[in-house]
Amino acid sequence: MSLMAQPVMDRFVCIIIDSCIMVGLPLKQMLGRFFIRPAAAGFAFFQKYVKLFRMLKIRLQRIGRKNDPAFRAVLTDSKNSTKSGRFLEIVGTYNPKAGETAFKADRIKYWMSKGAKLSDTMHNFLVHEKVIPGKKINVLSKKKPTGKRKEMKAAK
Repeated sequence: MSLMAQPVMDRFVCIIIDSCIMVGLPLKQMLGRFFIRPAAAGFAFFQKYVKLFRMLKIRLQRIGRKNDPAFRAVLTDSKNSTKSGRFLEIVGTYNPKAGETAFKADRIKYWMSKGAKLSDTMHNFLVHEKVIPGKKINVLSKKKPTGKRKEMKAAK
C-alpha cells in the first residue's frame, strides 16, 4: 500500500466503524460486506483498527489455592472468560482473608479514560477506596418473598 493511499484508507476505516456503530451491526458482519477475501491488501491494515475498538473490562480474577482465595484486578477483553487466565495488565490485588486491597489508581483511571468498563464488584471496591466518585451498585439481587412467606406475614 502506498503512502498516498494511507490517509484515504484511514478515512475509509473510520467511516466503516462509525456506520457499524450507528446501524448497530456487528463489526464482522460489516467487514464481510467490504472485505470479501481476508487476504485483501487493506485487511491487514484494517486489523490494527479493530484491535483498538475491543471492549476492555477491569474485573477480579481469582488466584490462590483451594480454600485460600486471593484475587487480582486485571484489565482484560470482555469476551475472555473469567477463568481463562488471559489479561492485558494487572491493576491491583485483593486478599479477602487479610482484608488487604491494593489498586493502582492511576492505571485504573488511565484505562477508564480509554474506555474500559468496570465490573460491578470492582466499581464498589473503587468507590469504597474513593478512587472514583459515585454510589455503590447492588451486586446481589433482592430476594423475592415466596407465596408461603406472604401468607405467613398476612396471617400475623
